[in-house]
Amino acid sequence: MGVRRTGEGSNHFMKRPFFLLILVVLFLSLFLSSAYAQVQVRLRAIHASNAGSSVDPSLRDLHKELGSLFSFTSYRLMKDEILNLSLNQPVSISAHEGRIILEATLVGLHKNMAEIKLKVVREGTEILNTQVRLLPGRTILVGGPRHLRGGVVIYALHARF
Repeated sequence: MGVRRTGEGSNHFMKRPFFLLILVVLFLSLFLSSAYAQVQVRLRAIHASNAGSSVDPSLRDLHKELGSLFSFTSYRLMKDEILNLSLNQPVSISAHEGRIILEATLVGLHKNMAEIKLKVVREGTEILNTQVRLLPGRTILVGGPRHLRGGVVIYALHARF
C-alpha cells in the first residue's frame, strides 16, 4: 500500500488551468492583433501618356521606376491620397466627378507584407480587379485602365506598417 503525500495530486490540477489560460491569452492576442491590423498606404494615381515629355515634379522619386516599366514620355500626378486601411474594410476614393471609383481593401497582413485588393469601377463597370503584396517602405506600380484622354492610369502604392 503506497502512501500518498498531500499536495501531489493538486499540483497536476493547478498546472492544467494555468496552461489553458496561457493558450487562451495567446490565441486572443493573435486574433485581436489581426482583427485590428492597420496599414497606411500612400496611393498616387498617375496619368501616363506620350503627349509631350514632362514629368510632374511630385513624381521625381518614381521617374526611374516608371521609365523602366512603362514606355510613356509624360507622367502627370492626378491624385495623391493617404489611405488608412483596416483588415477587410474597403476604402473608396472617387475621381472625375465620381465617374471612377477606386476601392482599396487590406485583405491580409503578415509580419513583413500587406496584401491589398484594388478595384477600379468606371461608370458602374469594373475595369480593374487585382491584388498586390506590399512590403513596408516599398512602392509598387500597377498599370491601370486607359485614361479617357489617351494614355493610361498607373497606380503607385507605398505602404507603412
